[in-house]
Amino acid sequence: MKIVVLDGYALNPGDLSWDPIAALGELTLYDRTSTVESPLIIERIGDNDIVVTNKTPISKATIDACPGIKAVAVLATGYNVVDTDYCREKGIPVMNVPFYGVKMIGQFAVGLLLEICNHIAYHDEQVKKGRWENCPDFCFWDYPMIELDQKTAGIIGFGRIGQATGEIVKALGMNVLAYDRFQSEKGKELARYVELDELLTQSDVIFLHCPLFKETAGLINKETIAKMKDGVIIINNGRGGLVVEQDLADALNSGKVYAAGLDVVSTEPIKGDNPLLKAKNCFITPHISWAAKDARQRILNTTRDNIASFIDGHPINVVNK
Repeated sequence: MKIVVLDGYALNPGDLSWDPIAALGELTLYDRTSTVESPLIIERIGDNDIVVTNKTPISKATIDACPGIKAVAVLATGYNVVDTDYCREKGIPVMNVPFYGVKMIGQFAVGLLLEICNHIAYHDEQVKKGRWENCPDFCFWDYPMIELDQKTAGIIGFGRIGQATGEIVKALGMNVLAYDRFQSEKGKELARYVELDELLTQSDVIFLHCPLFKETAGLINKETIAKMKDGVIIINNGRGGLVVEQDLADALNSGKVYAAGLDVVSTEPIKGDNPLLKAKNCFITPHISWAAKDARQRILNTTRDNIASFIDGHPINVVNK
């Protein structure tokens, strides 16, 4: 089998080994190809049998231009970069990595929240600028500290990642509400399932952990924000497209939303004209919730298993059966 990795750098900037995948066939590796439709994608896929992608799109046009594609392996949980329906029509299994970063992404989501509540990085910077040394009092703060105990966390999307976040915030003393189309017994142990409107109106903090589909695109918009408590905090390290960014920026600037912690935006890398860059109390990190080395190693290991299972004739983690 001929295998091509179209955009491997983000997963492996050099601290992991591609050898387990190289052992499965003739491997061609590219650090980056394109995040938009491009003839270069078709050129690099060429006559390869198995295409490995992270954010490089695999569209209907690309699939038609590369009839040798037999399988697609996605180096992530989300697979919206691949036309999975057309792959199904063509008999091409699309395999993802469903569980690699559950704990890390939950940890990062709460990390964004704690930074908003405590402003640790800001006050560290102020101490090193000499402000504490020259302070007449034994302490100072420029932002109010927020205690989370007994406040309500609403988690939209209560699968494995949502539940990982739920476990942490519950340990902090928060009450947990969850909205998900599917309910589980474990979920019921961590949270009270409610309808979306109740979650929006009752939550002090809202976490977005749902996938990006047509029905969830723009879920956070001026209408849904209007239903929220004044001073709500919004955390999104799921997908940028879940949020109408101008609406969130307006709500931050008006104070309706107290703060937002975001690890994702609609276009990545972020563009200079993104309204959230100038919004009040908006904390943005560069899509790194997933990037702990342990988590990235699990992606590579699972991708190796996905490819091996396809070669053996029994593909696993197929999202377009």
